[in-house]
Amino acid sequence: MLELTQRVGLVEASEIHDHLTLPYESRQRGRLRAKTDTGHDVGLFLDRGPVLRDGACLGAKTGEIIRIRAAEEPVVSAYIEMGIPMARLCYHLGNRHVSLAIGEELTAKAGTRGYVRFPPDHVLEELAERLGATLIHHQAPFDPEPGAYAHAGITHAQTYSQSHSYSESHDHGNGHKHGHGHNHE
Repeated sequence: MLELTQRVGLVEASEIHDHLTLPYESRQRGRLRAKTDTGHDVGLFLDRGPVLRDGACLGAKTGEIIRIRAAEEPVVSAYIEMGIPMARLCYHLGNRHVSLAIGEELTAKAGTRGYVRFPPDHVLEELAERLGATLIHHQAPFDPEPGAYAHAGITHAQTYSQSHSYSESHDHGNGHKHGHGHNHE
């Protein structure tokens, strides 16, 4: 089994030993056993960190480099007019704390239109339709936005746990408590 132990920057195509195609859920894990696209057994032994993005490269202890590919999986693409309608759709779906891929595409008929892509979920789908989106259920790679705290390979949770003793509610010494609950109305 090839042990993938480090995240490496982008490399030349000629340096790639193999590819590993994974769905989004698996690309969130630091420990995983899988098979490459050519059938070789690999094990991920990575630090906790950012999601493996489509095109990311991993290095093995023995020097091989494996490139990650986002697998096609069931998704819903909610298409909507750019501008305020797109902003409103992103706001309301994002307020549900789900992972979202956001993009735009040029069509011959409609010009530029935006889309928000997410895993199938009837509640989110109904919300998107109420906001004016047209939905398409299909198979596509799901590579959602990394989020505001995923910069420089450090997640909010890592930064938070390094600087605080984590609890659901804690005092910052300034006379008020800071909780981590969210209201999902």
